[in-house]
Amino acid sequence: MELLYYFHANAPKNSYFVQRKTYIPQLGHINLYGPRGCGKSALILDHMKISDDTLLYIDLEDPNLILTALETLSLDEYIEEEKIHTLILDHYEPGMLDSFPAAKRLIVITRVPLNESPFIPLPMKPLDYEEFLAFEHNASSTSAFNRFLRVGTLPNVARPGSDSILEHKAFFQRQFTANEQSLMLILSHHNGQLLTTHQIYSYAKEHFRISKDFVYAAVKRFEEEGIIHFIENAIAKGAKKMVLYDFAFTKYLTSKQPFISQFDTMLALSLIKHDIIFKSMGVHGYITQDHTLIVPAPFDSEEGFWVKAQNKFTLYKKLKIQKVIVVTVTNNYNFSIGELDFEALPFYEWTIVNDEEDA
Repeated sequence: MELLYYFHANAPKNSYFVQRKTYIPQLGHINLYGPRGCGKSALILDHMKISDDTLLYIDLEDPNLILTALETLSLDEYIEEEKIHTLILDHYEPGMLDSFPAAKRLIVITRVPLNESPFIPLPMKPLDYEEFLAFEHNASSTSAFNRFLRVGTLPNVARPGSDSILEHKAFFQRQFTANEQSLMLILSHHNGQLLTTHQIYSYAKEHFRISKDFVYAAVKRFEEEGIIHFIENAIAKGAKKMVLYDFAFTKYLTSKQPFISQFDTMLALSLIKHDIIFKSMGVHGYITQDHTLIVPAPFDSEEGFWVKAQNKFTLYKKLKIQKVIVVTVTNNYNFSIGELDFEALPFYEWTIVNDEEDA
């Protein structure tokens, strides 16, 4: 009970927070979930600041809980004694409690969804580009995009004044176990490739002493959490392309990630964050459910891409492509071949268009 008094009196506060698109509903039991580093704790701490309810926040990674187990019975007693309205359990993992305490409102923060009644699932992802722009102050489109390339989509790294290398290093060491770090290095090295879990294990055991059971379980867990995504291939049936959830973090983990691969991953992650259903077409880009082809072509001029389009036109017709969006770094252009329209947009314009379509 003494430890609960300590938690109640010493709730943490945000040192820096920028408003996100995800917000905490005012009513109901909430399960806020998402991959490590996406900003879940910061969102909850901001919510606590503006809430009128009597709150108890418990960080289940607090070192005080290593030697002292948290029990539902003592929590229930404290909730009743202190008239706690909302209990917040951060960094919760299934099995930490035999049952949830009887608070009027529960907010449970996890990496993967609980899928339990009566919790309302509330997913959270790393920053999209529009959210990232909120971290920028009076920056031009070019300078903001250049910084986005460097720091990526993890909020702590994107904070103004932070050193992206040091922040990525601290995040990697703090948030991943030694075996997970080994696996992340392998995944980053093969980011953007067609991969199976068996291939991942084969690559991993070439460099590390690591068990097959661990690799298979960790890959499954990473996918459920949203650290990695497997994208179906529209041409090679059954094959899946693997991308890590933050392109700048991937770049930190391996220097062997060329810019075109980073740019390609940025497009895939933007589509994922906007809940657009799509498949990979390998080097040809990504095809959406409405048969729009999204092509990463960061530096292609209109003339250069027109030549490429002519050579691939038969493939486009075979796949019943309705429109081609060419995503570039800075170039804008439009042209048509027959009845097929091509439109080139800089990444920062294209991804904002996706934001507006989601609204």
